[in-house]
Amino acid sequence: MSDAKEQSRAQQLMGDFAPKLAELTDDVLFGDVWAREELSPRDRSLVTVAALIANGNTAQLTGHLQRAKANGLSEAELAEVMTHLAFYTGWPRAISAILVAKEVFKK
Repeated sequence: MSDAKEQSRAQQLMGDFAPKLAELTDDVLFGDVWAREELSPRDRSLVTVAALIANGNTAQLTGHLQRAKANGLSEAELAEVMTHLAFYTGWPRAISAILVAKEVFKK
């Protein structure tokens, strides 16, 4: 039997290279900021997905689209976010996000 604690996603992705950033991601971002009551998890997911798309950060979009669905956003709502953002953040960013979403949601 192993007593090893299961690693968080942040620890898996970057813990070997940047352990402090993985710790801050777990403890501050997801342990504190995402747990605050002023916004629901659904609203936080909506804001986060929109910010990632607006900034062209598709590398983190897969995980946050999955989280958004788990937090109650439908695929149709997320597609609408991408359509809406095409006019405010640029067509290429919206198309890139849609391509990521299509991969995420076909699973």
